[in-house]
Amino acid sequence: MSEPVSLASMDRDQFYSVDPMELPLRQRHGMLLGGIGPRPVAWVCSIDAEDQVNLAPFSFFNIFSSNPPILIFSPARSGRTNTTKHTYDNVKEVPEVVVNMVPYHLLQQMVLSSLEYPKGVDEMYKAGLEAKESIKVRPPRVAESPVQLECKVIEVKELGTEGGAGNLIICEVVHMHFSRAILDENDRPDPIKLDLIGRLGGAWYTRADEDSLFELKSDVTRIGMGFDAMPDDVKNSPFLTGNQLGILASLTQAPDETSVNDYKLEELSELFMELQDEPEKLQEALHKRAARELSTGNVENAWKTLLSFNP
Repeated sequence: MSEPVSLASMDRDQFYSVDPMELPLRQRHGMLLGGIGPRPVAWVCSIDAEDQVNLAPFSFFNIFSSNPPILIFSPARSGRTNTTKHTYDNVKEVPEVVVNMVPYHLLQQMVLSSLEYPKGVDEMYKAGLEAKESIKVRPPRVAESPVQLECKVIEVKELGTEGGAGNLIICEVVHMHFSRAILDENDRPDPIKLDLIGRLGGAWYTRADEDSLFELKSDVTRIGMGFDAMPDDVKNSPFLTGNQLGILASLTQAPDETSVNDYKLEELSELFMELQDEPEKLQEALHKRAARELSTGNVENAWKTLLSFNP
């Protein structure tokens, strides 16, 4: 398994740079989908004018507005055959869909529904799913999905006529269904209970489970000092990650000189005595200590540690 690339190990001058239109479609598609992710998956149920049901997943998808509630997904043209998806054909006939979210326990049924069945085949039935009647739109819901969004299609925007071109299906959510089993005490979706999947490039998926989720709380009303206010030796440190530098830059101001000197005398004196004749090793030790402080949430101490070094 490959390891993630850190700021320290990445050569910022070494990039594969190319005009996307100079690449063959297959490679361009793979580069874009591999580089942009994870993407949520819309499991879209639609019907044609004869009420034939179609169910298909799309990872070109997201929510773009809450007032009004607007989501967009894109059933792109086939890169191999330049044919359009049945979902795209259906919404041209009946401009209504239900967007269902996909938890991990429904992954394989979602994959089964993605196969290229002939028109008229009910993928919901093929995938062993229960169709549940909707309230405000004609297509049914996937009963097993924990989040079901009934939508009216308000615009279809074609982005091209060649293979791989997207077709933006712009929808207004007119009714929502959330399983009570995945709601928290405030009646909001609990991401751990939802256990949703996401799409990456190639055959890769991700799972938003308890082991991969993290909570990031920030005060959007507080204006951080920013990178421009940081000393160059801190900003360019090979021992601090981009996340750690971001935490340092989020403080409104760095500790004052008095508090830094007090901390130096009380907490760092042994380190300074040990490495007083080796300034490069001292700076490295201080930056590594600051990194450890940041890993435990001690931002003030990390700053004091960094500022205690005077070359």
